[in-house]
Amino acid sequence: MLRSAPLFLLFVMAACSAPTSQLGTIEILATNFVAASTDLQTNNQQVALPAEQWLAFDVKIEKAGRYKVTVEATGDSASAVWIEDYSQNTQDRVYNITGNMVLDDKGETSIMGAPLDTGLHPIKIHAMGGTVMLKKIRLELIQPHYETAAVLHQKTTGNNWELVWSDEFDGAGLPDTTKWNYNIGNWGWGNNELQYYTAFDTSNARLENGNLIIEARKDKGSWTSARLTTQGKFAFLEGKIVFRAQVPSGRGTWAAGWLLGSSYRDEQSWPRCGEIDVLECVGFEIDDSTGNGYNHASCHTPAYFFKKNNQITGKIAVENMQQAFHEYSIEWYPDSIRAFVDGNHYYTYDKNANADEWPFFEPQSIILNLAIGGGWGGAQGVDPELGNQKFVVDYVRVYESIKTQQL
Repeated sequence: MLRSAPLFLLFVMAACSAPTSQLGTIEILATNFVAASTDLQTNNQQVALPAEQWLAFDVKIEKAGRYKVTVEATGDSASAVWIEDYSQNTQDRVYNITGNMVLDDKGETSIMGAPLDTGLHPIKIHAMGGTVMLKKIRLELIQPHYETAAVLHQKTTGNNWELVWSDEFDGAGLPDTTKWNYNIGNWGWGNNELQYYTAFDTSNARLENGNLIIEARKDKGSWTSARLTTQGKFAFLEGKIVFRAQVPSGRGTWAAGWLLGSSYRDEQSWPRCGEIDVLECVGFEIDDSTGNGYNHASCHTPAYFFKKNNQITGKIAVENMQQAFHEYSIEWYPDSIRAFVDGNHYYTYDKNANADEWPFFEPQSIILNLAIGGGWGGAQGVDPELGNQKFVVDYVRVYESIKTQQL
């Protein structure tokens, strides 16, 4: 559970086949479904939903942000549910915004942090494992969407890079809240990740000895970690962005320093908003003894992204990643993005014929996070003996280069 973060509950109105609405809460009664995959039985305002079947609802969201999703239902020990957003999309995509929610004997189960934009959401709830007796779905806004007003547009016309923004992570305690916000929750983050991202919790994100420590911690089989973002504080357009960091090597870890388009509001926004991966390392590629491994750089766009299996990516061998600091950087120009490790260029993205290839004419926010498991981090499983893991960041720096007049 979220240990120190305040929960911001705002007034949300909803329209979903006449659901009830209270302060900060949308309640969707199971009997108010608009479509179903099979004939269903109802009993005492519950719907018996067999395994591998679904119910559809139309939900209107008035406040964009991250939501706590609670499903009131019962089932046997094998029963679970998951919720699909934008179920009528024409992009051949499945937007799973909850991951698998295993039912318990309390009659309800919850996840935190599912992203929902304003507007009408055709959703489906899917049953797995066994028949589910569904009563209702409840949505509660816990973190409003961060709007970013401060955009730094870096010039790239010169030969010498000059610092325009940075965090050197000096001091102690929590990261600088004038520069960083938190993303919170455990909804799987679109990748079936295992961790719960907390906020304002120094056990997961803290300043220590001139570094930012993002620590993934294991407690009774559950993982917590942190995901810091400049969204809501600063967004960046072009320039040079540098992360100096050391990454963990445990099998199942997935450390990242990256950029996400500021227009991201929920999963339908991606990859139209654009994504630039600068530092991306998975523990199963890193040798535990030597620390030697690989860093990956990628750009995800509507034309090229990993769910199409056509993403354009680069890979470079890096020595002693877990005990030595290395500089992971990009140079972002109006028509190309170049990636480097310790100054060595290894990747270029220069597809810019249209907005589907090049969404990078709009600003992006910086993100730092350490995930556990997921589609890539957990591709070879998570080491059952894996203990607490640290992603250590020395600094984040943003530069521009301006062509000066010759005297």
